[in-house]
Amino acid sequence: MQKGEYLSLHRRCIVFDAHNDLLHAVLSKQRQMVQRQEMGHSDIPRLLEGGVTAQVFALFIPTDELPSGPLRYTLHLMDAFYEALDKAADRLLLARTAADIRRAKEEGKLAAILSMEGAEGIEEDLTVLKMLYRLGLRMLGITWSRRNKAADGVSDEGPDEGLTDFGRELVAELNRLGIIIDVSHLAPKGVADVLEASQHPVVASHSNAYALCPHYRNLTDEQIRAIADKGGVIGVTFVPRFLTTGPADASLEHVLDHIDHIIRVAGVDHVGIGSDFEGFSDPSPKGLEDVTCFPNITKGLLERGYSEDVVEKILGGNFLRVFEEVVG
Repeated sequence: MQKGEYLSLHRRCIVFDAHNDLLHAVLSKQRQMVQRQEMGHSDIPRLLEGGVTAQVFALFIPTDELPSGPLRYTLHLMDAFYEALDKAADRLLLARTAADIRRAKEEGKLAAILSMEGAEGIEEDLTVLKMLYRLGLRMLGITWSRRNKAADGVSDEGPDEGLTDFGRELVAELNRLGIIIDVSHLAPKGVADVLEASQHPVVASHSNAYALCPHYRNLTDEQIRAIADKGGVIGVTFVPRFLTTGPADASLEHVLDHIDHIIRVAGVDHVGIGSDFEGFSDPSPKGLEDVTCFPNITKGLLERGYSEDVVEKILGGNFLRVFEEVVG
């Protein structure tokens, strides 16, 4: 396939990556967000070069930061984003609505979406959640892979008691505000409880198919169908150990295999991309070394026989649909 063929399609599409940990890297490793870097997977110049339109930036709180105040750390992460926004307003905007994402596409900018990875950051206070919404929060993962006051995170043999009473209050308030609920990292009973309790579609921003790679962080076919039945989307992630039992050999082809599988299980309207770039230290899958390689996904999907309309859905149309339905 000629490079111009797939690049032309890639540049036309709204490319939506549902998970990236760059803000944590900026805060913890003194990484740069605005300037191009040789290290890591991403920065604003490389995201734009890779044709990314909408990037979800995670507000992730390391476990060792919890004792000193999860809200404090969350606000520091948000401040790191707003510092970048001040410096790069010509290339970056904060997406509060789906219209902002479309505007970013028209203007050649990157639309940033803020997502909390684990509800610790609201410190069991729904007024805090409301204020974070005012600051731009538009997605929230109920847990990371640990227990919090809302639910149990998924682990190899950890507890799984489902949503707590506070977790159910949280789901209701997320629905009311118009914040997308993310079930990646949530233990199985919690996933089922969220799907039952939520009035809106639910996403798994960065999870793969357990049938292809039996890691506890991945989703069973039953979970994939349930998310799809709710109108949601699963973002296929690039984390090598979630792609294959031989992570040293992980490649673009494994990513495409997981996309294929989710489509077979749930259809073309319920799969997208959730790279988790900056969130893993293993070597990146071959062909997806950093965000500039995103066009390789478009090429690979076309080579596997997907139509341009379906490729457009996978690259971003499906996540944009959910964003518009839940957020507005």
